[in-house]
Amino acid sequence: MIGVLISSLIAMILYVIGLLVIVIRSKKSSSVMFKNGMILFIVGYVITFVVFYFALPAITVPNMLIANTIIAILLLPILLMATKTDKKVETRLAVPITTLLSLSVIAIIVVIFVGVASLDNSYDSIAKAEQEEAKPLTKDQTPITVAPEFARNKIQKAMSVVPNTQFYDLGKLQVQEVNGEVIYVAPVEFADFFKYLRGKETAGYFTISATDVNAQPVFHEEAMTYTNSSYFNKYVNRVIYNKYPQYIQSGEAQIELDEDGKSWYVQTIYRPISITNKPDLQDIKAVVIDPQTGDLKMYNANEVPDFIEGSISSEMATLENKYFGKYIHGWINSLFGKRDVKIPNESGVESSVTPIFDEEGEMYYFTDFSSPKENIDSALGYSLIHARTGELTYFSGQKNSGIMDSEGAKQIVNKEFPEKKWEGYMPVLYNIDGNPTWVVNVLDPNGLHKQYAYIKADDADFVVFGDTASETLDAYRMALLQRPGNVEATDDAMLENRNGTVTRVLVTSTEQGQAVQFLLENDQTIYTINASKFPHAIFLQPTDKVEAEVHVIDENNATIETLKVEGLVE
Repeated sequence: MIGVLISSLIAMILYVIGLLVIVIRSKKSSSVMFKNGMILFIVGYVITFVVFYFALPAITVPNMLIANTIIAILLLPILLMATKTDKKVETRLAVPITTLLSLSVIAIIVVIFVGVASLDNSYDSIAKAEQEEAKPLTKDQTPITVAPEFARNKIQKAMSVVPNTQFYDLGKLQVQEVNGEVIYVAPVEFADFFKYLRGKETAGYFTISATDVNAQPVFHEEAMTYTNSSYFNKYVNRVIYNKYPQYIQSGEAQIELDEDGKSWYVQTIYRPISITNKPDLQDIKAVVIDPQTGDLKMYNANEVPDFIEGSISSEMATLENKYFGKYIHGWINSLFGKRDVKIPNESGVESSVTPIFDEEGEMYYFTDFSSPKENIDSALGYSLIHARTGELTYFSGQKNSGIMDSEGAKQIVNKEFPEKKWEGYMPVLYNIDGNPTWVVNVLDPNGLHKQYAYIKADDADFVVFGDTASETLDAYRMALLQRPGNVEATDDAMLENRNGTVTRVLVTSTEQGQAVQFLLENDQTIYTINASKFPHAIFLQPTDKVEAEVHVIDENNATIETLKVEGLVE
């Protein structure tokens, strides 16, 4: 309540100044005018309190200036009417009050202009770096997570296990790594106001694997009083506002689990730059609140407890991408000329971004960028924003030049199954052995997972579909090797010399060509060569002695650049 009381009081300042001017300058009795003014003050304060209680406007210069101006414009004319003599308002009052309100309107215009000019400062506050391309994936990495639409669909079907399930709906899904497993966490939330009045507290939360499409949701019973769907002083955003009313909250609070499985709500907040509402992206905070007791604590975003993956909200990451792409040379350039301007696409699954995890378990928000010019569907690059620090890394190397954007990748999937109405979701660009590759979930109209699609980002005709992420990845890698004229997937790896005696050989044929795989004595590495590069490889057989220059993908796989087989033409 304290935050609402304070902000409502600040919003009345301009009215109070006008009241004092009227009391001092009016020909009527000062005590009468003051009494009338205080009655209006109380009425206005109560109305403002009610509005602010639900709207929760942060105590910032733009917000409070606009609120002051609106309240003064509504209440001061009413007070002036009480000074009428001969049906006319006293001229000595009308002039200063009109001047006061005019200055307030001018101040709003100035603040808006300063806010626009501060966009450059917000851009400069972004911790950013550029790289040519991301590290290639290893065979053990699965470059995909289950689409949240599919996870939500599964959890919805399991809602019947929730006690008094008629009280609840499913809340916002949050991806998180818990005990080495990437999962979705989704709280059950009150369905409406009347369900809140009857239930008072929610029943718990669901978890489901974010990497295994065959996993089933698990319900965890845990009573929560302070939630996103609670009302009055149990509403999470209001609890935070009442303690930190001078901070702007970014998006909806999200739920995360600690090592013991206890749930916590996490909300991103920030103080704006100067007299604006624009964020200083080097000074982002996060509030962690206990949904059972309402106890809360504010941290620097990069100093939150270790179990929290996303102290930077997806909404904040989306805003950061917008500033990074649009205001690279200032806001004037973003309107005229648009040199180097790039626009983030909106194909993400959370506020236009998609959360992903690297091999070390760190979470990032992925977004690709396209040109502001119309009818251009190629990507200029993509960004990864660290979900705890907010640091943005932009990848724009030569291999990413001219590749299709995320919308183009989704359209390729959509056109593949028109009769089934399957569609592509959650496109993410990965570096698979040096090839920019779109990995897309394929879902049916009911949100059920059907397949994965791996699309070579610079070749719309190169698409591999599969039932599981790992199988599709293997098939995609094989297709890369079998594609005549394909740029080798492992150009960036160091060449190594290998030799030995062949023990096993496998020749695989597809519409795209042939690939030869073989093993050597005392060596578990699977060697693969495109038959178009070395046609005689298809005649390999056990006991053949070979010498080769190879690119090592990982400890179990390598591709061959040059091959010499004893007894065959080199």
